[in-house]
Amino acid sequence: MTRDEFNAFCAGFPATSHVIQWGNADVWKVADKVFAICGWADGRDAFTFKVTDFAFEILPDMPGIRPAPYLASRGMKWVQVYDAPGLPEDELKEHIALSYQLVAEGISKKKRRELGIPVPGEG
Repeated sequence: MTRDEFNAFCAGFPATSHVIQWGNADVWKVADKVFAICGWADGRDAFTFKVTDFAFEILPDMPGIRPAPYLASRGMKWVQVYDAPGLPEDELKEHIALSYQLVAEGISKKKRRELGIPVPGEG
């Protein structure tokens, strides 16, 4: 996945915003909460996102994936795909979509409704 493809994919989720920060990284947020980051790792795009506890135990053992610098060291369950082979594009997209859902779950149901973010069990 290229940086442009990453940005287009993240833009497709409801109520997202995009900022450039942290050394020219593309940072995607839902209701002002970060759910995905594309920055640089040794001159290559690196994709960072939130994962479940189980995925945090499994993914960093795969080549090209590590606990996300800074975030994981603070106890957060985030990983970074930084090198080949990493993840196939379809799996990377699935993990980014799940990251969006995990972060959105931390937003109140009332706020999610206001922003047009699907609330499980409704609609």
